[in-house]
Amino acid sequence: MGRFVTIKDIAKKLNISVSTVSRALRDTYDVNQETREKVLALASELNYRPNFNAMGLVNRNSHNIAVILPFITNYYFSTVITGIQEVAYKHDYNIILHITNDSPERELSIIKNLAVSNLDGLLVSVSTNSDAGTHFQQVIDTGIPIVFFDRVSDGILTSKVMQDDYNGAFEAVEHLIERGYKKIAHIAGPEGLSFTQKRKKGYLDALKKHGLPVKEGWIVSSGFSQEDGQQDAAKLFSRKDHPDAVFAANDRKAIGAMVTLKEKGLQIGKQVGVIGFTNDPVSTVVTPTLSTIAEPAFEIGKKSCELLLKHINKRNFIAEDVTLPGTLIARESTHR
Repeated sequence: MGRFVTIKDIAKKLNISVSTVSRALRDTYDVNQETREKVLALASELNYRPNFNAMGLVNRNSHNIAVILPFITNYYFSTVITGIQEVAYKHDYNIILHITNDSPERELSIIKNLAVSNLDGLLVSVSTNSDAGTHFQQVIDTGIPIVFFDRVSDGILTSKVMQDDYNGAFEAVEHLIERGYKKIAHIAGPEGLSFTQKRKKGYLDALKKHGLPVKEGWIVSSGFSQEDGQQDAAKLFSRKDHPDAVFAANDRKAIGAMVTLKEKGLQIGKQVGVIGFTNDPVSTVVTPTLSTIAEPAFEIGKKSCELLLKHINKRNFIAEDVTLPGTLIARESTHR
């Protein structure tokens, strides 16, 4: 056929009513087994695909999921999207993607202009300094479920999926200590994000456990780019009493720090250890290769979408907080 197959086409070929075909496809109790098998066999033969827009008018389901996230160009979020897609497409859901560019104003505008009547749910990773908590709650109050991932809104009762930022940071810093580094700095992400605070706490607690000094001047907060990492490291190593190791909030910042260290003639690993957080593919390309904490980005995408579908299909589904562990990968940048 030169057009999409409809249930009318199936009904006509089998000489039965449209309503019978519809009930057979939905597997209702009032269609006999022989008729159901004939309908399903012909639907498969004709490559029938359900019209979710039409079904939505009856079932109040659009089979559309909106995903709101800060970036799409970095490795972490693109991998999360891949995990979301695997689950969504398996269950015949479409994805509508919104990118905030890490702007709270853009995030707020997206939420205000969402066509919620055409959505079954939202997956959200909030922007830095997001002030849209009230608007997210208003969306939930309309009956549209939300699941937060990675960057979460703590004040809203709904499911959240995160990596273990605290223990990942603790393990990264302890790895540096075990390699013999004693003066460890932290170039952190923006202070307004909960996972930034968790990674900072992991850093501080690891130093405390091993009796190492904590210097406020060795903690620098900024953005997540390579340029931010370069500038942060420039501040740290412009002083006479500079650190002998750097724990970075992500791999891009860590690589930026490495650029600055090279410019200053310092040997990475032998003189100054560097460890990141993400396991961005570029960490294996730079010289020396970058030690890091690998985040379970793909699994975070899958799990967040699975939880959203549970919220969609069971309105009284109890919210879950899911924390997935990272994995330490030791490379050349922490080898003395």
